[in-house]
Formats: sequence, structure tokens, C-alpha cells
Amino acid sequence: MSIATDFLKPTLIRVNGVELEVFEAGRQHAGQPIVLCHGWPEHAYSWRHQVPALVAAGYYVIIPNQRGYGNSSRPDAVTDYDIDHLAGDLVGLLDHYGYEDATFVGHDWGAMVVWGLTLLHPTRVSKVINLSMPYQARGDMPWIEFLEMVLGSDYYFVHFNRQPGVADAVLDKNTSRFLRNLYRKNVPLLPPEPGMTMINLARAETPLGEPVMSDEDLAVYVAAFEGSGFTGGINWYRNLDRNWHLLGEVEPIIHQPTLMIYGERDVIPRSENLADFVPNVEVVSLDCGHWIQEEMPEATNQVIVSWLARQNAI
Repeated sequence: MSIATDFLKPTLIRVNGVELEVFEAGRQHAGQPIVLCHGWPEHAYSWRHQVPALVAAGYYVIIPNQRGYGNSSRPDAVTDYDIDHLAGDLVGLLDHYGYEDATFVGHDWGAMVVWGLTLLHPTRVSKVINLSMPYQARGDMPWIEFLEMVLGSDYYFVHFNRQPGVADAVLDKNTSRFLRNLYRKNVPLLPPEPGMTMINLARAETPLGEPVMSDEDLAVYVAAFEGSGFTGGINWYRNLDRNWHLLGEVEPIIHQPTLMIYGERDVIPRSENLADFVPNVEVVSLDCGHWIQEEMPEATNQVIVSWLARQNAI
């Protein structure tokens, strides 16, 4: 079954001043909502392997293409992609469906949004499940400033901010090649040599590693980004320092029951102090790279469904 064909049909839902393209499944289980949040450069389709397992476990699954992605709105203003707006969209979805709270699941940038949502709107999040991206302690220096100091101006987070529009144009021009080169199993997301790595991936002729997905599945991503372009998603990165300021007055502790899933081969490092900020966390590692739910879908499903069952039994 496929999100792209007969399994799920999207609906455009007006929330928080934008329209979100939202996929749903398991409406018969409306009492147990779970919201799946994709990362960059992903799509609601990235959760296609998890949806049947979650529905079978008794959950009402809601999967938005967040602002900037798919057929969702793509505002022009860069600041319209800050954490306040992204979290507000998810709160708006809860209001639309009539829920006080829900379990939120995020991968990559989606995990960063779920962490931020939980800090900004703690009463709207019952449980947290995040993949790949651990909680990022705020620190004393805005995030882009810190990354530029440590990793240099060519690091892609920094490059996206310091040279607006450059990477967007290259990725838009080379959408299929970029995504084909990026979605590889057990290959570090970034090569070890310095340089504007996302641009390098868009220009590389020969991909490394085994593909994460079939050509048919990859075509869904390619079509989506050929339609939306990459600027909306990259604008999430362009708000990292703004987010640092927005979160300055927020209590930094995540109190909700939390499951953190790492890929052992992922270039994103594990947090050394996760339990200090997320005291009710359980940590699981899977033998895969960055695209956890795509590389090891069955193992990911088993970990998530088992953890949810234990939490519901408490």
C-alpha cells in the first residue's frame, strides 16, 4: 500500500494562517492521535512504512507536509519558518481535529520541531518520539554563530544562512540527482572533506552506497520537490539563530515520556547529556544511517509500537 496511491489521500487544512497538506489513516481510532513530522528534505511519504503498523496498533495517524513542503503553503518571508510558526502549525492541527494533546513523532528537522513544540506548548504534547536528532541544549551562543566558529562557513547550515539563494538554486536545478545521491543507506550524510556538501551532492555524478528506497518511491520525492522547490525547507535552517532567541525565556526541560531513536551509523552525534534535559527518556539505537525509518522500517515500527504499549500500560 502506498501513500501515493490508494492508501492515503491528502486534505488541505487551513491552520495558523497557512494551508497544510495532511494525510490521515486509522480514523476509527480517533481516541489515540499520533502526529508524524518529517525532516529535510523529506515529505509525509517518508512515514509510509510506519502508518500501517501504527494503525494496526490502534492509533489515528496524522501526517502533515509541513509549511514549505509538498502542496502545503510556502510563505515568502523567511521568518515565517521560525519555530514559533512551525510549532503553531502543529497546535493548529490539534485544534482542527479537536484534540487537547497528542503523541508527536519527528525525524531529523521534524524532531527539532517536536522538541520546540514541546517546549513552547507543553500541554499539547502527551508523548515524544524523536529519530536521529537529539534535544539540542540552547547554549550561550546562537546556533549558526557557534557552528560557523566550529565548522566554518562552508558547513551547509552556515552556508544556507550566509549565502541565501545559492544552494536553493543548485538543488532546484538538480533535484533528481541530489535526492538520489542523498538517500543512501549506511553512508554518512556529509562527506569528511570540507566544502559546501549539499551542493556537492547535487553535482556528484556517481552516488555512494545502497539506495534507501526504490526508484518508484524516489520519484514521489522528486516530483514533490520539483513542484515545491527547496527554499521553504531551507528557510527552516535560516531561522536557527532566531529560534535560539525565541526559546531564551522558555523552561528548557522536556518532562513528557520520550523515546529517542538513533542510527548507529548516522553522522549526527548522540547527545551526551540528553537525560539532563529529557529526564523521562528511553534511548534505542538501530544499526543504520540517518534515514532510520526508511532504512530499517520493521525494526523502527517494533521499537515505536512496543514503547507506546509500555507507556499506555503505565
